[in-house]
Amino acid sequence: QVQLVESGGGLVQAGGSLRLSCTASGRTFRNYALGWFRQAPGKAREFVAAITWSGVGTRYSDSVKGRFTISRDNTKSTGYLQMNGLKPEDTAVYSCAADTLRSTLHTQPDVYDYWGQGTQVTVSS
Repeated sequence: QVQLVESGGGLVQAGGSLRLSCTASGRTFRNYALGWFRQAPGKAREFVAAITWSGVGTRYSDSVKGRFTISRDNTKSTGYLQMNGLKPEDTAVYSCAADTLRSTLHTQPDVYDYWGQGTQVTVSS
C-alpha cells in the first residue's frame, strides 16, 4: 500500500512559479516510479511528468517541457514538481501517482496504481 498527499497548489499570476510536493507513506518510496498528472474541468486527465525510482530518468509532456521540472528526495519520501513560467492553460487539479509494478516510465494514467487526492493550481492571466 502507498499513500500519497499533494501540497503546494494555489493561485498564481501568469509567468509565476509554484512547487508542488507529493509526500508518500507506506511502501518504501525508493522502490517505485512517480508521476504527475493534471485534470482541468471538462477535460481528460493529462500526463505531466514522471521520474524513475532513482531520480535519474525523467519524462515530460511536450506542453510542460522546459518549464516544469520533476524531482524526488528518497530520504524524505517526497516528490516535487517545480513549475515555472506558468500559463492560464496550466490551471488544473494536479495529482501525483505511484507505479509500483514497472521500471520504465509511462504516460498512461491506468498504469499507475496509487493516487493522491490532488491539489488545485490556478493561473490567472
